[in-house]
Amino acid sequence: MSSSKDADPTLGYLTRKDAEVKLPRPTRVKNKTPAPIQITAEQILREARERQEAEIRPPKQKITDPTELADYRLRKRKEFEDLIRRVRWNVSVWVKYAQWEESQKDFNRARSVWERALEVDYRNHTLWLKYAEVEMKNKFINHARNVWDRAVTLLPRVDQLWYKYLHMEEMLGNIAGARQIFERWMSWMPDQQGWLSYIKFELRYNEVERARGIFERFVQCHPKVGAWIRFAKFEMKNGEIARARNLYERAVEKLADDEEAEQLFVAFAEFEERCKETERARCIYKFALDHIPKGRAEDIYRKFVAFEKQYGDKEGIEDAIVGKRRFQYEEEVRKNPLNYDSWFDYIRLEESAGNKERIREVYERAIANVPPAEEKRYWQRYIYLWINYALYEELDAADAERTRDIYRECLNLIPHAKFSFAKIWLLAAQFEIRQLNLKGARQILGNAIGRAPKDKIFKKYIEIELQLGNIDRCRKLYEKYLVWSPENCYAWSKYAELERSLCETDRARSIFELAIAQPALDMPELLWKAYIDFEISEHEFQRTRELYERLLDRTKHLKVWISYAKFEASAMEDDSQLLELPEDNMQEYLHARKQQCIQQARRVFEKAITYYRNSAPELKEERAMLLEEWLNMETSFGELGDVSLVQSKLPKKLKKRRQIVSEDGPAGFEEYIGYLFPEETQTTNLKILEAAYRWKKQKVDDN
Repeated sequence: MSSSKDADPTLGYLTRKDAEVKLPRPTRVKNKTPAPIQITAEQILREARERQEAEIRPPKQKITDPTELADYRLRKRKEFEDLIRRVRWNVSVWVKYAQWEESQKDFNRARSVWERALEVDYRNHTLWLKYAEVEMKNKFINHARNVWDRAVTLLPRVDQLWYKYLHMEEMLGNIAGARQIFERWMSWMPDQQGWLSYIKFELRYNEVERARGIFERFVQCHPKVGAWIRFAKFEMKNGEIARARNLYERAVEKLADDEEAEQLFVAFAEFEERCKETERARCIYKFALDHIPKGRAEDIYRKFVAFEKQYGDKEGIEDAIVGKRRFQYEEEVRKNPLNYDSWFDYIRLEESAGNKERIREVYERAIANVPPAEEKRYWQRYIYLWINYALYEELDAADAERTRDIYRECLNLIPHAKFSFAKIWLLAAQFEIRQLNLKGARQILGNAIGRAPKDKIFKKYIEIELQLGNIDRCRKLYEKYLVWSPENCYAWSKYAELERSLCETDRARSIFELAIAQPALDMPELLWKAYIDFEISEHEFQRTRELYERLLDRTKHLKVWISYAKFEASAMEDDSQLLELPEDNMQEYLHARKQQCIQQARRVFEKAITYYRNSAPELKEERAMLLEEWLNMETSFGELGDVSLVQSKLPKKLKKRRQIVSEDGPAGFEEYIGYLFPEETQTTNLKILEAAYRWKKQKVDDN
């Protein structure tokens, strides 16, 4: 039972133990010291060769009579037949058998062996070749011809059989027979080498017309560039210039779009160059450069530049160099069509050349490379291709309709739901204005506001309508602008400025009131400043004060206090009674009014100082700046000013140090300027006196 378990089904009845290879146990080398006499590998090999036994060869047999010869032949044939029965598909056995029969000069038997071999494998062209060679070697011409004929009938696609057959007939001088064989071969439409062999055969016997006819059939069978060039060179060699040119022209008509067309154009141009037709050659080069894809035109560019350097004038050489640069740009845009900088350089090159059709073609190819992602950053370079294209059509090509179509296509292409470009809308509108199409411009800008409103579009549209004097349209546009962007202080200010320029003071004031009532504004300080400046310009000083008070309710910023104080210092109200007073009284009156303004300004400063002292004591730097501004103002008042009012309130500047704390912990100390105000100094002194009093009392108690 144990043996059946150990048995492996793949090993039959043997077990794994029986099938294991038992290697001899490696002997231990006890003495590892080197032997006194060392033997090299060369000595070992030489000794093995010397001891090799001589090879046993069968003795040479001499046949002396026909009986022995017949026995030898019978024995040899029996060996070959037995061998064939064993390995019937082995071709070399058949060949040896047939060659042995040939060596015995028994050609009928040899033919019989060859025929039997062909019955086994007639597709083996080696058998046919050896069979026919045997017949030719022994000068059995008709037999050989018969073998060749059968071979090319059964294996017409083996070119070697045709070549051998033709060679035999030509060596025998059977030119007509060889021509018939060529015709049979050509009916199978062989490769180019077969046709060229036929042509060379005819040319060896000076049959030029026949060769020309074969060439015609050759280019019909193999309509390749190489075939046409060979045909044209054949005609050129025979001095038929007109025929050669005609062939090149036919080839260009048929193969202008072929992958190897570059070789054809180069050969055609070189042919014309040899014929001293430089203008024709130049036209061929230019036609080729226009029609061949730039990726395959490297060689032709090089040839064209060399041609122009040899035969061309200055303009021609420059044109050729432009062509070379054009090829480089084509290569760049082929590798990366979304590299818009390469397209810009390419377009600039074409514009310098001045070919209108080519410029348009490059522009069209460039704008066809739309960015794959609908993100504005990918479109920012691309959109300038459209802009440059439109400007070229308008300014250089002077084609207004085409320019209009370009702007329309561009605006349709941009995904306005995700992002838009105000520049395109404005350029399209400005183009329509230049064309005196005001309705079209308004339509474009209205469409822009409806689909993709932007600040630039509103500003430009309002500017256009203002220049045209359409105030109602401007008001409507400002209203739409503010509905779209109610937090835009610039829009509110400009709208109010428009109304003020029209002497619509109440409208302007209402707009300002609406603006400051908005819950959110992008730059409220500019809006308040504009409103205050507006009221000052209207000499509404009381309204201005009210505005400042309202502003201070919202913010207590340092600049607001300073601005308010400066306003009060300069707020000399107009008084009609001033003109009726005598000169002396007028001076007194002005002096009194000026003093009143100064008092108002001081009141504002006092109010600000009180706020910073009581409500925001931490803002010491702002308070110090406010006092400096007050001091400067008092100085500027001259005799009316009172510097002592401010000097008693000025703080002392102290240099202090504070610890710098970074993410990793303390990072050293830095110096800064601190301020110590008078009321803080008094408080500090009181604290020192209290501490001294407590210390003295404690000492008395201890005693």
